[in-house]
Amino acid sequence: MGNNKVQDGELKESREVALHYFGTLVDVARESFLILDPNLLVISANPVFYQNFMVTLEETENVLLYNLGNGQWNIPELKKLLEEILPEKKIIKDYEVSHVFETIGPKTILLNARQIDSAQLIVLAMEDITVRKELEKKLTDFAKEQEIKITERTKELADKIKELEASNKIMVGRELKMVELKKEIEELKKNTK
Repeated sequence: MGNNKVQDGELKESREVALHYFGTLVDVARESFLILDPNLLVISANPVFYQNFMVTLEETENVLLYNLGNGQWNIPELKKLLEEILPEKKIIKDYEVSHVFETIGPKTILLNARQIDSAQLIVLAMEDITVRKELEKKLTDFAKEQEIKITERTKELADKIKELEASNKIMVGRELKMVELKKEIEELKKNTK
């Protein structure tokens, strides 16, 4: 029994040290961060998270992740990530989730997560890539529009080339006919002399 108390004490100390370092690091990060316990209860969040998701510390800490924002975080892809994929892989990189949040609207978020078994913590980083995705879509749409315009313009030019070729053929035919007629006139002139 005494050994379990020592292990519990070591785990608690390890967790407190890890939380101190994680807290220090995520406070200066540009992305939103959450630190969760193994049951997905929010232990802490960084200032960027509070700002980006328009929530307070009181609404966030010691709340089950899926209950954040009146259940807005109860997202099937997020559940799959944290409950199925992360426990197996221990680290997740660039997992994209799109969701419409009640307070901040539609967002596309790139999730990175790491499960730290020694401290029984999960670090969840969230990068809002909504603007990037919108720009990518605009660029894709613009490229498609340009492709359509180029195809239309190419067809127009091909039609003009055909018209020019037809006109050229007629003009060359006339020129050849004129050369023939000139030769006939020359022949007639020779014969009449």
